Amino acid sequence: MGVSLDEKLAGLSPDRLARIKDRAEALEADYVTLRALREARSLTQTQLAERLGKKQATIAEMEKRSDLLISTLRETIEAMGGRLELSVAFPGGKPLILKGLGDET
Repeated sequence: MGVSLDEKLAGLSPDRLARIKDRAEALEADYVTLRALREARSLTQTQLAERLGKKQATIAEMEKRSDLLISTLRETIEAMGGRLELSVAFPGGKPLILKGLGDET
């Protein structure tokens, strides 16, 4: 029989558990969802929907999606008061900001 995650974690030292927790929190901080962005701006789904001229249910569905059109993402970020910037990172190089992609011209 296999070992459960709880059993495996119970066998680790407190120091190791603390390092794992710290690393998990650091990784999580690198990624943010649309929901987290909206909440950080103290907006409800209804308020954001009103700003976008959409229904609250549309915002709820959008927050669950793993893919969005860049133009939809840009419009949503701007409705929250932000600006969308897209960057590309290649090994051994500095990140490059893409211009014109998703911009209304």
